[in-house]
Amino acid sequence: MHRFPSRRDVAALAAGLALCGGAFAQAGDGAAFPTQPIRMVVGFPAGGPTDVSARLIADSLSRSLGQPVVVDNKPGANATLAAELVARAKPDGYTILMAATNHPINASLYKNLKFDSDKSFSAITAVAVAPTVLVVNPKFPARTYAEFIALMKANPGKYSYASAGSGGTPHLSAEMFKSLTGTSIVHIPYRGAAPAVTDLIGGQVDMSFATLGSVLPQLRAGQLRAIAVAAPQRSRLLPDVPTFEESGLKNFRLDSWYGLLAPAGTPKPVIDRLYAETLKAVSSSDYQSRLNAAGLEPVTDSNPTAFGEQLRQEIATYGALVRANHVSID
Repeated sequence: MHRFPSRRDVAALAAGLALCGGAFAQAGDGAAFPTQPIRMVVGFPAGGPTDVSARLIADSLSRSLGQPVVVDNKPGANATLAAELVARAKPDGYTILMAATNHPINASLYKNLKFDSDKSFSAITAVAVAPTVLVVNPKFPARTYAEFIALMKANPGKYSYASAGSGGTPHLSAEMFKSLTGTSIVHIPYRGAAPAVTDLIGGQVDMSFATLGSVLPQLRAGQLRAIAVAAPQRSRLLPDVPTFEESGLKNFRLDSWYGLLAPAGTPKPVIDRLYAETLKAVSSSDYQSRLNAAGLEPVTDSNPTAFGEQLRQEIATYGALVRANHVSID
């Protein structure tokens, strides 16, 4: 026989629903995050500094989060294809981007991006940084910065520099250097750092304002020679190489950073969980030693708020630099 629910039944049902609703709300807000594998998208081929940073972090996050973090390389169009993929992904923390300094640069290089380099993303944290270093072929006639700048001044347009492609930090670094020093050096863009370094070693091109992570093994092997580092202090990885500041050139600095972004609208508890676990990773001695071996240094003072503000500032700074130097995509 059918029985109408009593007041006690209704109260119990309401309490149960409240508990379930609270559980669902917590899961939606990230309390139960993650419950499935996470996809970390990288806009460059395997083996470069962005990929290395991603794989080191993914390995650590897989252990600490209890779910696989899978690196997915989606190279192309100066990493804008990967950024667009993540910008369009569901904002739940299960698709994130390992971005690099080219991300804020792209905001002014490309006129028809299908995403906003700032507003389409939620910042998580920077994880690594590498300074720009001026490197030359070992047979290059200049050994010091004083000799180098004298050679550039005396021979405008004679020497060439390699970059990993138009619009990246090696390209902008060189254009900034030329602007600060009034020199003329020919740009030879390549499709990636590896072929640029190969031709630099072979003498087909004279120099590169390279990211340290892309040339450290060649420097240690004597295949390339460093002239100066574009950083406030000497790199711990190249303690015998002076900074440009020490060498007499003021205000020349251009770092390459690597950091995590999520789609805009990702719940704050999810961002906070990813940040907290990533901070544990970058603070570990194992991560730092493996990062140093790749020519990179850890970043341990970047939280979501600070990293987001850094992105906004760099979008404006690099935009002005791109416009001032008439940088274009080849």
